[in-house]
Amino acid sequence: MSLSPSDYVIFIDPARCMGCKACETACAVEHSLSKNIFGAVLEKPLPIPRIRVVTIDGLLYAPMRCQHCRDAPCMNVCPTKAIHRSREGFVILDPNKCIGCLMCVLACPFGHPRYDPDTKTVVKCDFCIERIRSGKVPACVEACPTGALRYGRLEEFLEELAAAKAREMVSGKPMPGIVIYKPVIEAGETLKPMDVNFMYKPVSWR
Repeated sequence: MSLSPSDYVIFIDPARCMGCKACETACAVEHSLSKNIFGAVLEKPLPIPRIRVVTIDGLLYAPMRCQHCRDAPCMNVCPTKAIHRSREGFVILDPNKCIGCLMCVLACPFGHPRYDPDTKTVVKCDFCIERIRSGKVPACVEACPTGALRYGRLEEFLEELAAAKAREMVSGKPMPGIVIYKPVIEAGETLKPMDVNFMYKPVSWR
């Protein structure tokens, strides 16, 4: 099953993440029994967030979550089929079938599934499937104040990225492997014939 441009995804932009961990809090509350922050902090055991904000070199932050892989290693190795794909295409886990063998934890290339010692089962992102079915966005996306996490169709984000790269190219902003020079002319200034000759000196007309 391959990823389609029309599929819904959670787009992560690490450049916008400021490490506030609002996504972690919202995720934990969403997966709590009370569904509100005041009740969630009093629950035993405490609800576990399915997303983690990772600190990189003490300077940068990146929200790490399940990628709901199309060929999901965690689903392939699960011996009890506790991990399965929903009709929406999300990789979700049935805690009633989980035996806590940690095979999915070892198989995941993103280090996502987490073992819960209180329940002796694994917890993982379920894409807030109940919220999606009721027309809402995932809790982590709703809570993110900077737009580091966004929910939408893959094709929309691909078009946005393409436009951003195009802007970088025409603006003269350096890009890997590309050097662009855009001559700047002050308002009211006119080019002289010698200026034009100098600008195009590297160009061969023959």
